[in-house]
Amino acid sequence: MSDRMLKVNSTLKEVVAEEVERMNDSRLEMVSITGVDTAPNLRHAVVYIDVLGEDAQSDALAALRGAARRLQSSIAGQVRLKYTPTLEFSMDPGVVGGNRIEKILRSIESGADTDE
Repeated sequence: MSDRMLKVNSTLKEVVAEEVERMNDSRLEMVSITGVDTAPNLRHAVVYIDVLGEDAQSDALAALRGAARRLQSSIAGQVRLKYTPTLEFSMDPGVVGGNRIEKILRSIESGADTDE
């Protein structure tokens, strides 16, 4: 990935995170923006999130999808780009994988405790 795209992703992450923090929506209280992956043509960006509590994930994604236009408008006003990317929101696959591994390790550990 080019230095320019890394800078675009970092800037978009910062703008989106600041805007999410300002939103008065209880579904977004435990949301962290973990990264942004912008298409090279700048027309589309995936915003990766982490949410504290598995039950709150779908609510947080729904809230962010509902606020996508507001967030895109904030990007357009704060960042000088040729195009303002449309935003898609997704759970961070790294965090999801890490949580899955942790769950497996806990189940192995608790199984080991019962064998002794």
